[in-house]
Amino acid sequence: CQGPGGCRGGRRDMALRCAAWLAAGRQPRCPRLPPPAREGTVRRSSAAKASAVKITEKASREKILTLESMNPQVKAVEYAVRGPIVLKAGEIEKELRKGIKKPFTEVIKANIGDAHAMGQRPITFLRQVVALCTYPNLLDSPSFPEDAKKRARRILQGCGGNSLGSYSASQGINCIREDVASYIERRDGGVPADPDNIYLTTGASDGIATILKILVSGGGRSRTGVMIPIPQYPLYSAAISELDAIQVNYYLDEENCWALDVNELRRSLNEAKAYCNPKVLCIINPGNPTGQVQNRKCIEDVIHFAWEEKLFLMADEVYQDNVYSEGCQFHSFKKILYEMGPEYYNNVELASFHSTSKGYMGECGYRGGYMEVINLHPEIKGQLVKLLSVRLCPPVSGQAAMDIVVNPPIPGEESYSQFIKEKESVLNNLAKKAKLTEDMFNKVPGIHCNPLQGAMYAFPRIFIPSKAIEEAKAHKMAPDMFYCMKLLEETGICVVPGSGFGQREGSYHFRMTILPPVEKLKILLEKVKDFHIKFLEKYA
Repeated sequence: CQGPGGCRGGRRDMALRCAAWLAAGRQPRCPRLPPPAREGTVRRSSAAKASAVKITEKASREKILTLESMNPQVKAVEYAVRGPIVLKAGEIEKELRKGIKKPFTEVIKANIGDAHAMGQRPITFLRQVVALCTYPNLLDSPSFPEDAKKRARRILQGCGGNSLGSYSASQGINCIREDVASYIERRDGGVPADPDNIYLTTGASDGIATILKILVSGGGRSRTGVMIPIPQYPLYSAAISELDAIQVNYYLDEENCWALDVNELRRSLNEAKAYCNPKVLCIINPGNPTGQVQNRKCIEDVIHFAWEEKLFLMADEVYQDNVYSEGCQFHSFKKILYEMGPEYYNNVELASFHSTSKGYMGECGYRGGYMEVINLHPEIKGQLVKLLSVRLCPPVSGQAAMDIVVNPPIPGEESYSQFIKEKESVLNNLAKKAKLTEDMFNKVPGIHCNPLQGAMYAFPRIFIPSKAIEEAKAHKMAPDMFYCMKLLEETGICVVPGSGFGQREGSYHFRMTILPPVEKLKILLEKVKDFHIKFLEKYA
């Protein structure tokens, strides 16, 4: 060995041992090195290598998880908002980055209600409070207003170890649930709200899926039927498929601005009783993708219908701040239920949902939300908390964001004027864009768009010639999917075909968000107009 511990490095005992081995005709071996492999071991190693080569030459063993062996309910799930058209848009974006020439320079993703991705600025006060909660050292900074610090301290005091990084109770941080209850009382003109009926959720979607999960039961004709509007937000059909429940469609009246007709509810319910047990009625108000805002009389009729038919009501109210048309007003199902009297208020089971993702906030990424569930059986309440505890808790940063939605600055506080200015700017902009979209679509031959009373989408009806329908069939596509794919490939505009939301047989639509900045929205609408005219010329 050459090192300081080897026989040539001054270790006389090792040098003598090596000399003795040489005298005996043996190969000297340094005790500092691992023993050499035995001959048999070498042979086994060679055999193992040969065997490994043979194994790799053979076909790999069959996978345990395949399309045939996977959960069939998961395979049945479809979510059009992020479906094939969006995957294609992603491929086109990659090609543009590689310098591949297209008839456009960018993909405009008008497929999803992601406000900040479309350029909407965050609400300053909300971000300030979340920043303070995330990094409490900022509480000593003079750069942050005192009303933001006050809310951050209150939220942190409700967190384990005064840290946003700790788990919360499964139902959510108690002080935030109290703030949600106070918000509901203010919104509904004094209708009482109990914090114990408030559950903070990972966006509204988490709450909706949880309530559906606890409602679904039975088999065969007793399997739970869930009544959903058509067109609908695909979360509902996806959750129903995953739970192997029965989807029961009721159609909104397109000729009457997508109104909900109780006679249609009754038709749908009576037909469904032949093959399932309808026990859930889902309402989206304001509507997604249709943008209608239900009037008070409509809500009263729906509540009476649910009471009469013993249906569990689910009210998706995430767009409650997004109401634009004159004469339209948001009415919560909870408020109307209370005002209809104790016979209704004490008996109709109702779950209402709200979120940080929509409204004027647009904070989709925080995944903040809540649900208020009233008139639950006490034992079911325990089962619901148990089910929620399996996922431990919703994101605590999302809970903090939700708190600012329900507990914003009030008159007299330092941040109030800036908050109101930002909030009104967002909502006024959306109202202008809603009207702009409706007007421009209705100037295009072969496109009809109902008034966008609320939410943040247009759902125009499009005329597709029979020749285009035949070509779509040849490509094994729904006609409106074929239309939207052509629109994407020729203009770079990504919208979602109406077939992903449901529509009456023989009618075709697409859903498009109105979130892009006004100037970009004008360009987008002009491109859709030009494309549609060329499409009609080609296939007429």
